[in-house]
Amino acid sequence: MSDLGMIDSVARQQRLASETAGRPWPLPDVPWSQAETRRDLMLAHWRVELSDLARLLPPGLAVDTHAGAPWLGISAFRVESFRLRGLPPFPTLSSARRLETFTYVTVDGRPGLWHFSIEVSNRLHAEAAKRTHRLPAYRAQVRQAAGSVEAERDGYAFRAEFRDAGEPFEPLAGSLDHFLTERYALYTEDGGRLYRAEVNHGPWSLRRATATVTTATLAPLPLEGEPHALTSRVEDILLWPLEEIG
Repeated sequence: MSDLGMIDSVARQQRLASETAGRPWPLPDVPWSQAETRRDLMLAHWRVELSDLARLLPPGLAVDTHAGAPWLGISAFRVESFRLRGLPPFPTLSSARRLETFTYVTVDGRPGLWHFSIEVSNRLHAEAAKRTHRLPAYRAQVRQAAGSVEAERDGYAFRAEFRDAGEPFEPLAGSLDHFLTERYALYTEDGGRLYRAEVNHGPWSLRRATATVTTATLAPLPLEGEPHALTSRVEDILLWPLEEIG
């Protein structure tokens, strides 16, 4: 990534600190702790059985659904300009490839993501996710090229090809695409305690896509049929520290 590109990413990240368009609740009162820019996002979602998905969550945490249907998601992207608050991105530490598997939950009226695994090409990024946000992050082989992604860890893998199939659009409130992307929290558990990290991002610019998945053993459940596929060129993210909720 060029110096100018990094400067532009940092400037966009800074603007997110006061961006509230589309947020269903106010920004946190405390300062954000981490920022990153995600590029070349590939998103695939499958309908799954509610009972199968629910048993993967902690007791008392309910699966969020759209029109009665639960969804399991897999996203792949390139991380750039990763940094801690008050620090610039360091060239050798600020980038990584990442593949995430997750589902959707809502706690206290705040929709968010629950991650089953986060595969990261950069060992330091994986350790940071574990230590700062108690997320299930693992060092893995993650490769992403134009229209394709591969991830491997401990004999499990995900391989897919994506192709854009439409013009950019912003998801409409109430639509499935809005449900799948407009999330402003991460949830995790540690020692039987539930935690939330607030997230902020700008409006999504999505494209419909087609996806051909050839291997998906990294997914926590068997995936059947064609996924609901989307792509996005760039998304900036701010992340706040964990807070315990009960």
